Amino acid sequence: MSDPAPPDGTSSSSNRRILSVPNLISFARIATIPLFFSLIVDEDTTKAGLILFGVVAATDWVDGVVARATGQVSEFGKVLDPVADRLAIAAGLIALVVRDAFPLWAALLILVRDVAILVAGLVLLVCRDARIEVRYLGKVATFGLMMSIGFISWGTLGFAFAPAALACGWAVYTVAIVESYVTAALYVGDLRAAWAALPPAT
Repeated sequence: MSDPAPPDGTSSSSNRRILSVPNLISFARIATIPLFFSLIVDEDTTKAGLILFGVVAATDWVDGVVARATGQVSEFGKVLDPVADRLAIAAGLIALVVRDAFPLWAALLILVRDVAILVAGLVLLVCRDARIEVRYLGKVATFGLMMSIGFISWGTLGFAFAPAALACGWAVYTVAIVESYVTAALYVGDLRAAWAALPPAT
């Protein structure tokens, strides 16, 4: 027999925080990943997959804006939003590398950095029951990388306005990848400070 819900409504309040509109937007973005992945790797539907990936990239900021506008910012959402970003980028990159639409070296520069930050963040969460705040520069870099991936792949595949897409894509990629590694260096400092400031989790 399960325990009754606490009288103060803690359980239902927690559920509302998880099932808030901003979090549902993040879940929806994650749910599109298998769809745009399968579309991209299929030569007959690559263009549709790229367009869907672009839509996911363009809505990167929506969940955060909605959360702040509606007062539905939550600790769960602060974790879910960047996780949705990382998953979308990783899936898009893998699909596009498989499709020979994006260079492997450029993809690895993004993936290696993201995996390192993700692992470090998980270690902090598990060992110290703490996390670091996402920096605004990191959000800008993520948005730039997602858009540049789409533009570069669009141009590489020879779709409409391919030269312009390639030029724009590589320009944005260059700026965004520098921003992402600058942010990574800042996160290292944040992680060290958070680790030192908190007692071990019990």
